[in-house]
Amino acid sequence: MNYKFIKLILPIFINLAISPIALAQKSKPNVLLIAVDDLRAELGHFENSAVQTPNLDKLASRGVSFTNHFVQVPTCGASRAAFLTGKKPRRTSELNNNIMANEFREKPEGKIPETFIHHLKRNGYYTVGIGKISHSADGYVYGYEEEVSDQVELPYSWDEMLFDAGKWQTGWNAFFAYADGENRQSLNRQVKPYEAGKVDDLGYPDGLSTQLAIQKLRELKDLNQPFFLGLGLFKPHLPFTAPKKYWDLYEEDRIPLAKNPGKPLNVSDQSLLESGEFNQYALGEEKAGVDHQLSDAYARKIKHAYYAATSYSDAQIGLVLDELEKLGLDQNTIVIVWGDHGWHLGEQRIWGKHTLFENALNSALIFKVPGRKYAKIEDAIVESVDIYPTLMELLAIESPEGLDGESFVNILHGEQKQIEEVAYSYYNRGISIRTPQYRLTKYFRKTEPVIELYNHQTDPLESVNIAAENPEIVARLLPLLEKGNTGLYDKN
Repeated sequence: MNYKFIKLILPIFINLAISPIALAQKSKPNVLLIAVDDLRAELGHFENSAVQTPNLDKLASRGVSFTNHFVQVPTCGASRAAFLTGKKPRRTSELNNNIMANEFREKPEGKIPETFIHHLKRNGYYTVGIGKISHSADGYVYGYEEEVSDQVELPYSWDEMLFDAGKWQTGWNAFFAYADGENRQSLNRQVKPYEAGKVDDLGYPDGLSTQLAIQKLRELKDLNQPFFLGLGLFKPHLPFTAPKKYWDLYEEDRIPLAKNPGKPLNVSDQSLLESGEFNQYALGEEKAGVDHQLSDAYARKIKHAYYAATSYSDAQIGLVLDELEKLGLDQNTIVIVWGDHGWHLGEQRIWGKHTLFENALNSALIFKVPGRKYAKIEDAIVESVDIYPTLMELLAIESPEGLDGESFVNILHGEQKQIEEVAYSYYNRGISIRTPQYRLTKYFRKTEPVIELYNHQTDPLESVNIAAENPEIVARLLPLLEKGNTGLYDKN
């Protein structure tokens, strides 16, 4: 028997056995999404940044990193819902962290996919989630102090939903973890908002999630269809915990303080935040509030903690990207790193998110598209709802009807920007728009002033509301703001 002939002809028969549809699907790029909790748009490769993110910097050197990416809602669950659905909030319930847990799991599967991940799954992708992609820390619906349920938060999006809770036992315990196996709930909030753990990377949950992702990439390499892998990292969300070696990257007394630590002029305290999430860590040395600033020493301590937690997540991202390259998957995988919102680090006397100011709405976004050799720090204004249609265009998959976002593939390809650059955000009974020059915010409340205007060319720190002395600019921008009024608030 001619074995050489058999060896030559066998691959032909194997290929003939694979349908044209399967071949077309296999040729589509894979997608790796890394969602990072509370990752503001302060990365090592940005100008005047003090944080160390060498792995994100390396990724940005091969792709596009956006300085002006804005989220729809400055809170975790609602921001992720808008991102995943490509839709702006239309009801006040859609500003709630639990919108997906409360409603998505109750709906029967319909014509409109529940998320872009569901849409990918319908179009031939094998979908795997690890950690916090929707709001739940591990993808399942249950309360902070309850046992893990078997109810998936996104019931139609995942082929696999994975998580290693380690010694913390549940996803929510892991989300608020300290290195000794305790968590914020188990210690009844009698904890500090930070920790420099004397542990290695596996001593906190994000290290375990990273190892799961690496193992899953090795399995997915041989899959006969394209895959979507979502990895949700917890840090730098509170508590700001990280192995001590990441704290040691910084000299605390050299960490810069916020450039705008005072209250903005000409605004109501209702536009600000009492930093309740930060203050609930009862053993914190100082409490934050809009009536005072933290001491310089403690402000540096907290920024140090946030930076250390960010560098820890950056290291985990580096491990995943290294494995992607080692497996040869980087040649056919779109990589997206997305922060679900920003975080005030003392700006405007705030330590937290939940505002309609720049620091809460501006978050990290990096895209790397295989076959595109460019490195660009991009200042075009994009918003989270734009990511859905952008990804579908890159994958040559038709987007479903009703998306609010606009594809920015042209920006990724170095072409012209959108005709109308504007990002919409919603919270605290307000709507805010960001244009290349201005931020205009309108609050639907009785307490004046209800209109705030900031000129980002002259006041990028949003320290003075200039609406009263610039009625013509307000009048010009208000119709643009009203275009984004989805019925969430009364239009009077």
